[in-house]
Amino acid sequence: MKIITLTLALLLLSGCSTVYPNKDITGQVFPQVVGQSLEKNTVTIPNDFTGEVTLLLIGYVQNSQFDIDRWLIALDMTETQVNAYEIPTIQGLFPQMFSTVIDNGMRAGIPKALWKGVVTVYDDGEKVQALTGNENASNARVVLLDEQGKILYFYDQGFAVAALNEVRAILAVQ
Repeated sequence: MKIITLTLALLLLSGCSTVYPNKDITGQVFPQVVGQSLEKNTVTIPNDFTGEVTLLLIGYVQNSQFDIDRWLIALDMTETQVNAYEIPTIQGLFPQMFSTVIDNGMRAGIPKALWKGVVTVYDDGEKVQALTGNENASNARVVLLDEQGKILYFYDQGFAVAALNEVRAILAVQ
């Protein structure tokens, strides 16, 4: 338990070592990044989601999980039909060196049935953070991708009912 606590503390301190200004990325194509699901499958974003509208819930630090959980609960409670993935995105050499410990800590806290929907990005973490910005790193980033990986919607303020309703409105016309 001490190792997990220490790892998570170090993750919080080093997860966003370079600060990138926040920006609206709506209309851009999401860059190709590679991550690994908690099932240990390699996932290439957005390529592996081609042909389906996909919601990415991106977190840069452990505190982002609060927003991500609220998004997932709200999507479920409103019966929103969208493929949603949690994307812990961690930049820096230190987290990469301890990726196995970090991933095992996440596996211990997430039911196995949900592991497919959690894709951790280490090597390309800086690319994602540079794209969205990482100021206010505790806020989850919400990215709705169309079938070709174009960003239909972007929100970087954590969770809000208004943002959920905007996502649902976009999905209604897709």
